[in-house]
Amino acid sequence: MPAPAAAAAHLTARGGRADPDLLLVSLGSTAGLRAADADLKASLERGGARVALAAAEPRRDRRTFALTDLAWARAARRAARRALAAQNPRALLYSTVTAALLWPRPGAVRFDATAAANRPGRHGIWQRPAERRRLRAAPLLVPATEAALTESGLADEPAVVVPIPVEPSGPPAARDIAALTYAADPVKKGLERVLGAWELARRPGEELVVAGLAPARVAELVGADPATAGIRAVGSLPRDQYRALLRRARVFVTAPRREDYGAAQLEALADGCVLVSTPAPGPYPALELAWELDPQLVSEQLGPALRVALDEPRPAYPERAAELLSPFRRAAVDAVVAERLLPALLG
Repeated sequence: MPAPAAAAAHLTARGGRADPDLLLVSLGSTAGLRAADADLKASLERGGARVALAAAEPRRDRRTFALTDLAWARAARRAARRALAAQNPRALLYSTVTAALLWPRPGAVRFDATAAANRPGRHGIWQRPAERRRLRAAPLLVPATEAALTESGLADEPAVVVPIPVEPSGPPAARDIAALTYAADPVKKGLERVLGAWELARRPGEELVVAGLAPARVAELVGADPATAGIRAVGSLPRDQYRALLRRARVFVTAPRREDYGAAQLEALADGCVLVSTPAPGPYPALELAWELDPQLVSEQLGPALRVALDEPRPAYPERAAELLSPFRRAAVDAVVAERLLPALLG
């Protein structure tokens, strides 16, 4: 499609040169990050930019976050160096702070949270000072939320807030699943708290579906046959199958220790689920939406909140959620990318 005028004014003809306008350095350490980077690349291209992608090669987790982040930062640096040896982009955009920690050349930094916020103590012993240097040297910050920018302490730096887009995944389906939770990282997502709340709240015939975690691990946490507790573990699913489950669930329930972005919660709202969550710290944009939709459902008392969501959901909850999600829809994000992000990157 033609580049919007605001973006096109900042894109120059390259006289047939093969060099891209922008090199996107993707960490891609999770499926969610890879999907978000694919979305961002597509949005930049719809805005009229030629975008090359440099993706870090997969790394295995190490004993500590500090070592794991180091392995991924090195992989991102190698990917960026290889790309820069072959082409000369006008600008670089590093997706995640970790991707930028060992950068070979300064560029803008895309992030949903900083190491200063989510790597406390020994977990961020080397990342936090490296991060401060990189973010101060970056020509532009590209946080996913205004809250992430505020939390970084860099609100006075040049920045463009660009949400990660979320769309409904398909037509509504029969809501034959009482509740669903996503727990690829069961500690971070507070799965034990969710299971405890379900034990208190469930009624005969109701089922909690646990996605993202191996059924055997779920059985360990339950301490019995999950089926007898009204729990069904489905493991890791292809994205379309997971979103199909969201369209069937009445409630999405979660108890994160901290939430940097919470794409799973936004997807649940987009697919018509009622959201029940603990008031977790972090930028967590879906939490603000949940407060506005029904503050009873944001509670440390997860069991009673879950029961209210199942028995007495507010009228027109899905319709109101769809309205509140409008800034996160792809068309809205594309407008920000074309009218603000590309001019700031390439102007």
